[in-house]
Amino acid sequence: MQRIVVFASGNGSNAEKIILHFQNSKKSNVVAVFSNNVQAKVLNMAQSHGVATFVFTKEELNEGVVLDQLNAIQPELIVLAGFLWKFPESIIKDYPNKVINVHPALLPKYGGKGMYGRFVHEAVLKNKELETGITIHYVNEHYDEGEFIFQKGVSIEDCATADEVAAKVHALEHEYFPQVIEQLLNSKE
Repeated sequence: MQRIVVFASGNGSNAEKIILHFQNSKKSNVVAVFSNNVQAKVLNMAQSHGVATFVFTKEELNEGVVLDQLNAIQPELIVLAGFLWKFPESIIKDYPNKVINVHPALLPKYGGKGMYGRFVHEAVLKNKELETGITIHYVNEHYDEGEFIFQKGVSIEDCATADEVAAKVHALEHEYFPQVIEQLLNSKE
């Protein structure tokens, strides 16, 4: 069984779509959700689906405690789904081409430090973009600069608020992120 570990910092809507997508799979499943936020709703959601959770501090992330936990699990894929901290190079090095992220824009536009969630959607609107979308990419030592795996755009000509843009982007994430994860895992068999 291929093991997926999801990292999330907030509500976990993407994490839940991924968990549900693989829930009845005979090949892959989400075995743990890691979070840096003890108050994150993703923790209760994961537990309600029978998925183990692990909460950690910045020190534990950077000093190898999280890496030790991952090594105990030996995941085939580490998925960042709304995880807001910079991912440590030590984990990226130990899991080459096994750490992926979804970004709520069409990279390379609107990426980098501080560009996440609402900040991305507000910048897209402010610049009067006609389209935005999602980018699923490998994680490297720089924010949002890893090799692209998948991009999908959506028209936002009819959007007047960041919330309207967010709704369209979330719909893309929910539809495509679990499918891309499955395709990646199938290609690793």
